Amino acid sequence: MTVLPYKEQDASKKEQVAQMFDNISPKYDFLNHLLSGGIDILWRKKAIKLLRPANPKTILDIATGTGDFAIEALALKPDKIVGVDISEGMLSFGREKIRKLGMENVIELQKGDSERLPFQDNTFDAVIVSFGVRNFENLEKGLTDMARVMRVGGTCIVLEFSKPKHFPFKQLYNFYFKFILPVIGKIVSKDNAAYTYLPESVQAFPDGDDFLKVFQKAGFTQTQCLPLTFGISTIYIGRK
Repeated sequence: MTVLPYKEQDASKKEQVAQMFDNISPKYDFLNHLLSGGIDILWRKKAIKLLRPANPKTILDIATGTGDFAIEALALKPDKIVGVDISEGMLSFGREKIRKLGMENVIELQKGDSERLPFQDNTFDAVIVSFGVRNFENLEKGLTDMARVMRVGGTCIVLEFSKPKHFPFKQLYNFYFKFILPVIGKIVSKDNAAYTYLPESVQAFPDGDDFLKVFQKAGFTQTQCLPLTFGISTIYIGRK
């Protein structure tokens, strides 16, 4: 069953996700760091460090949002980073952050569908995505298109929420995710559904080995997963 942000609507998941992120974009960065205690910043840094040996010069950031992962990727000193997202609201905040950094010549953000990427085959040295594949309407289709636009020999890094497996962290996490996070998210973002959708979408998402099976089916090889912070999130690595 597909998890939707606005269950009363007839719109597709893709349309609803775009609407949701447009709605919460003004508070998105603040809530991200507040609700994770800032640890999401460390997760992104760790994920980008894993790309250092590949030394990618061209990077595609899928579901870039406000550009945090693309900005973190500047540490790799690439020639070009392209960020793609379906929410113009999120992109507008990302472009402003990049403008303030004076990095418009390196990072370019554009509106686009992550499952129908507007790029030729074998274009990028690396493809990255943080907390975005969970929102794909068709996970395998989105991952397959990511593989298509990545060059042979390239590396893909996926950072995504996962589900802790062990007591007592599993129970504490589930309580926070189901009862505390949605209330704070609703109060701050003014969107009744967005932070209820978050735990529901994480619960429904195929994490760990289940994700690796889809990852491999989409065309990635040498796949591995690295759980972070007791399994709250996971870094997935694949090559082509």
